[in-house]
Amino acid sequence: MKKLRNLLEGIEVISYIGNLDIDILGLSANSKVTEEGYVFFAVKGNDLDGHEFIDGAIRNRSNCIICSIIPKKIDPKICYVKVKNMRTAINKISAKFYNYPSKKLRVIAVTGTNGKTSIVYFLYQFLLLINKKAGMLSTIENKIKDKSISSSLTTPDPIEINKLMSEMVNTGMEYCVMEASSHAIDQIRISGSDVYVAIFSNISHDHLDYHKTFLNYINTKKKLFDELSKNSFSIINNDDKRADYIIQNSKSKIINYSVKSISENKAKIIEKTVEGMLVEIDDHKVSLGVIGEFNLYNILSVYVFSKILKIDKIESLKILSKLKPPRGRLEFIKSSNGSIGIVDYAHTPDALKNVLITLGDIKGDNKLISIIGAGGDRDKKKRPEMGRVAEEYSDFVIITSDNPRNENQNDIIDDITKGFKYDNYKVEIDRKKAITNACNNLDNKSILLVAGKGHEDYQIIGEDYIPHNDMEILKNEFK
Repeated sequence: MKKLRNLLEGIEVISYIGNLDIDILGLSANSKVTEEGYVFFAVKGNDLDGHEFIDGAIRNRSNCIICSIIPKKIDPKICYVKVKNMRTAINKISAKFYNYPSKKLRVIAVTGTNGKTSIVYFLYQFLLLINKKAGMLSTIENKIKDKSISSSLTTPDPIEINKLMSEMVNTGMEYCVMEASSHAIDQIRISGSDVYVAIFSNISHDHLDYHKTFLNYINTKKKLFDELSKNSFSIINNDDKRADYIIQNSKSKIINYSVKSISENKAKIIEKTVEGMLVEIDDHKVSLGVIGEFNLYNILSVYVFSKILKIDKIESLKILSKLKPPRGRLEFIKSSNGSIGIVDYAHTPDALKNVLITLGDIKGDNKLISIIGAGGDRDKKKRPEMGRVAEEYSDFVIITSDNPRNENQNDIIDDITKGFKYDNYKVEIDRKKAITNACNNLDNKSILLVAGKGHEDYQIIGEDYIPHNDMEILKNEFK
């Protein structure tokens, strides 16, 4: 419990109505989950304006409204606070309410277009295997000790981040490994000033529906590194052509890794199989239980992190060999007739290309069939590119729905087909039918990639979350 007046210290308050000396028992930016003694933050987002839900928050007994515009209808029992910058206010108030948990943890933040979830998952496993107490915030799930908490966002909102980190502190965690999306950095859900190690995986076109331009997107990622302190570390993929730009203003200690260019930490693939690959890291051979060059980059970033912790090189490599891929990332299943089904989260052109090239390298004489889609109400520019990449690296493509949201599914599919030169594809809007029909036509020389949803167990159609799980459908068909 905190006094409202104390929570507002350091916040640019323009005006207020009511009593600032009330007790605050909780925070929420969702009017449906406010309770008595809660602050409700009326956040204006891209799609929804929290000011429209102030009455709902009050009905749910919230006694303080923090807003950008004080409403015309005033309830005399409620305290209204108008702030200059809502994003800054929600971030600072959340941190203060939960006693600044990020300062009591070693926070490792991973950013980039692709690879965030895998790197976070690998780091989390690595820390546990060296007997460190660690929590995880990821797209797939949030983990605190033995407790798994479902995740709906790549990076939670500031209230949820601080609440989860506070729970980590209270249960004795030392480390928090988290994904840092561009939305989270832009909306000040995470600040570089709270980060011990920041990892940059790569950058390619994505989220331009939000950032508008690619330069804005790059600069948002760069902001995380700009804000790091001189006591922090940056782990940078030197093979990305924008690596130098990302860290040009960073005060942190910078460590590079690469597969193709010169860097302090090098790796290369020696041999590839369906089950894994033999690689060389810093002149030492090690077998990994993951496949794909992009996963070598992901594992290599964890190896660099182990150096920061001063882990013995040979011990570190032994642990790397034990790491498993996260759910929905190149997740394999074999059918009784020998065909292979693979589920992967790849939903950007670059990620899809990486996965298809990886499968192309190990497929031999097998036919590679891809099922792809693209999200509705999201970056439209990447849709034709998804089609182009799928056609170039697959033997056949099935185009289907992938979280169409409030957009017409046929329009999304039409955008994807613009990337095709030939007619080596077909359309099946119903995603479940697309998978089952494909499975019914597989032989022992077939590999089926179902791309786009990975770990997700739903389809977003309109405002509804419809149960759907790519891997469960594959398992049922492969029986």
